[in-house]
Amino acid sequence: MGSNEPSLNDRFFLSCDINLPLTVRIDGLDGEYPASSASDLDRELTADSANSVLDDSRPVPELYVECVLYLDGIKFGLPTRTRLASVENPFCWNELVTVSAKIRDLTQDAQLALTVWDVSQPRIEIAVGGSTLVLFNRKDRLKTGKQKLRLWRGCEADGSSPTSTPGKVPKHERGEVERLEKLLNKFERGQLPRMDWLDRLALREIENVKLEESKRTGKTNLHLVVDLRTFEHPVRFQELGSHMLTNPPIFSENELVTVGDPEVGRANPSENKQLKLARVDRAVFDRDLKPNSSEKKALQKILKHPPTRILSGDERQLLWKFRSSLKMDKRALTKFLRCVDWSDAQEVKQAVDLMKKWAPIDIADALELLSPVFESEEVRAYAVTVLGRADDDEFRCYLLQLVQALRYERSDKSHLTFFLVDRVVQSPELSSFFRWYVAVELQDPSYARRFYCVYDILEDALKKTPAGVEQWENMIRQTELTAQLCSIMRDVKNARGGTKKMIEKLRQLLTGLLSELTYFDEPISLPLDPTVMITGIIPSESSIFKSTLHPLRLTFRTKVGGKCQIIFKKGDDMRQDQLVIQMVSLMDRLLKLENLDLQLTPYKVLATGQDEGMVEFVSSTSLAQVLGDYKTIINFFQQYHADEHGPFGITAACLETFIRSCAGYCVIMYILGVGDRHLDNLLLTKDGRLFHIDFGFILGRDPKPFPPPMKLCKEMVEAMGGAESEHYGRFKSFCCEAYNILRKSSNLILNLFHLMAGANIPDIASDPEKGILKIQEKFRLDLDDEEAVQFFQSLINDSVSALFPQMVETIHRWAQYWR
Repeated sequence: MGSNEPSLNDRFFLSCDINLPLTVRIDGLDGEYPASSASDLDRELTADSANSVLDDSRPVPELYVECVLYLDGIKFGLPTRTRLASVENPFCWNELVTVSAKIRDLTQDAQLALTVWDVSQPRIEIAVGGSTLVLFNRKDRLKTGKQKLRLWRGCEADGSSPTSTPGKVPKHERGEVERLEKLLNKFERGQLPRMDWLDRLALREIENVKLEESKRTGKTNLHLVVDLRTFEHPVRFQELGSHMLTNPPIFSENELVTVGDPEVGRANPSENKQLKLARVDRAVFDRDLKPNSSEKKALQKILKHPPTRILSGDERQLLWKFRSSLKMDKRALTKFLRCVDWSDAQEVKQAVDLMKKWAPIDIADALELLSPVFESEEVRAYAVTVLGRADDDEFRCYLLQLVQALRYERSDKSHLTFFLVDRVVQSPELSSFFRWYVAVELQDPSYARRFYCVYDILEDALKKTPAGVEQWENMIRQTELTAQLCSIMRDVKNARGGTKKMIEKLRQLLTGLLSELTYFDEPISLPLDPTVMITGIIPSESSIFKSTLHPLRLTFRTKVGGKCQIIFKKGDDMRQDQLVIQMVSLMDRLLKLENLDLQLTPYKVLATGQDEGMVEFVSSTSLAQVLGDYKTIINFFQQYHADEHGPFGITAACLETFIRSCAGYCVIMYILGVGDRHLDNLLLTKDGRLFHIDFGFILGRDPKPFPPPMKLCKEMVEAMGGAESEHYGRFKSFCCEAYNILRKSSNLILNLFHLMAGANIPDIASDPEKGILKIQEKFRLDLDDEEAVQFFQSLINDSVSALFPQMVETIHRWAQYWR
């Protein structure tokens, strides 16, 4: 029977269809390397270094391999390093390295630059040798299997095209040894037939030839052996997006799809040529080119896309075509930069030149340019210059995300690093927050080296002035204080007898062994608010909360004779709470800029470690306790703001504050997708402000089934006079007005969350892309303002009429009682 199935020899994979990371196993060095003395190699490596002096007492070599991916001669992603290897394990790493790119992203001229570094000398890194591996051969097939690469002694690997450090010796430079090495590589990869008795003779003879060559030249070639991923069939290069399959394959982690017909997926040569010609720089033509009416509509539609939207091929082409006419529109720059082919050096030059002539962009757009999407150093440096326009108040709103943006820089000492340090050292408050944000990131092993570098740069910058030295010493005392508080918590938790015994233990420690904490030798700036100088803890006014983690409630004396209270937690990741409160503070600022004050309470939160932190204590009562003690919210307000002539027997100001704060938190908690809302984490102050605490679930996560869109219980509606009252109508009006104001700043909020994608915050780290899209969905950017008002009013009605959450609330109250 005949078959249409292709033969095994005809089968291949297309590189653009392989959604797997590029990996390479670094095996080890092949050849002699001096192990314990500064022999000829050291002298050879340092012959051109006038400032390097090595003696014969050189320590045991410690080597690592640095791997950098280059696409068309341009560095792509961050370098990847192996562990250190020493002579005890004779320079054999046998380590799998994953490059920051997928096989489908590779270009035809993709190559890996591998450099072996020796770091045995203190504060000196010596390049043992470098080699560049071209990933596709002359037949456009991806190289696989073992590769023995020649190391160019004393040189760092060159990623340019053509490279000056090729792993394979060029034909015109090859001698007999190189010819035999090439054959030996093929033999080891199984590309040559094997015959045991003849192979042994041949291998012995090859070793003799290499030995004779080393005696004649006086030196031995050094090679780096690496192992590339192998596939069932050959992988042929195909540019991503240049072919269309009738049924696009879906890949799992360990699944590849075989394409049988070699004609399938082959691009139309005339179309390819047209696309290339469309991007040829015709400066005079492009400068005068104007879009017609339909093209203008298409461009305006593109400019309204949120920053999370991936541009299609047609959209990218349209932006590139009219790039000159768009440069006066500040909204268009980020979209234009997304359409640039950053692997094309000519396009990159045009884009960077045009970027410098573009209309000044907003700070929100500059934050987008610092996201992981943009790797170009010129683009990121441009974004930094735009950030310089922000005043201190605005800069403080973004500082947390700007520290996270350091993860996406190409080097430890980037433009952003020095900009942040130069900016924060001008303000003791900013420098204190910056240092804590960096200190927390030091605990992330993946980026510890980078943040240690930032930490050192900050220290050096502060110590240049006497005031800075004093400020740095104050920061060190802050760290010592938090360490002592952690120690107190450990001791207190060991006390038996419940919360009352723990409180006694706390006060005993503060008046006994740790009495120095009651009166500091020198005032310390409070980490939560560096403008407040504290002088000691008041034991009699400090306590412990009755909860699982038993957080401390500490009362400090201040330098001006006042008091301040904080909550210190250990055993809980405070970074998520810190992010939510930062967003509440930012949204409060955005609303006030539009003359809408919703009486929010953005209390301060500071993570001082990955499982510890401080929270500002706000005198308030939980809604559960209010309803338990006073039956209604109005009865609670009547105790403090009674007015027989006011609405419901309370002052109009108190009711107005309550209505506004309810509206503000309903909108913000809805946008951020805050879950696990119950009456114990909704608090009321005596002056009428309602606010939320404990943000263990965000971005739509909720431990309770069928949660309402927002937390608006019937007791809150009753406090406004019911669903038919004019006060409830004002509440809904405030909600809709706030919602539309915040929708205008959706790009800013989405960009800030995008910068947090690399942080190890639980509800973001699980799926950053999905979390950001959930926030985008909440903004309903497809609606105009009037439609958005109708949409939000329907959300309020759905939340008020939700009966099931009331059942859950009853269950939760019983659980709290028995606990």
